[in-house]
Amino acid sequence: MLLIWSNPENWEALPPADRAALADGAVVEHATVDADLIASGELIVSAALADPVTTRTVRVRDGATLSTDGPFAEAKEHLVGYYMVECESLERATEIAARIPDARWERVEIRPAMDIAGLEM
Repeated sequence: MLLIWSNPENWEALPPADRAALADGAVVEHATVDADLIASGELIVSAALADPVTTRTVRVRDGATLSTDGPFAEAKEHLVGYYMVECESLERATEIAARIPDARWERVEIRPAMDIAGLEM
């Protein structure tokens, strides 16, 4: 799984013209990455995530469900999107992550996804 992180402070610090150019270019680049990964059969799914202010956090404690609006913890960075890919190696995942435009101004984290059989890790 390729997790795309962002820090709103960094984004807001950019001049408006740079933000607009990056946003417009990123849309095109993400579409290109998606198309290439579909063609290669490596893309399972990709999605952008809504702003963290739209988050609902759910916890169950002592059998009671507690839910609050907003993220659980205050953080400077938040998850803004992801790609789930199936590829042959960590090196290939790194190549794909490097193509994601957000990697140039923020970061993309590579994290293996496990099925229930992988829980012994």
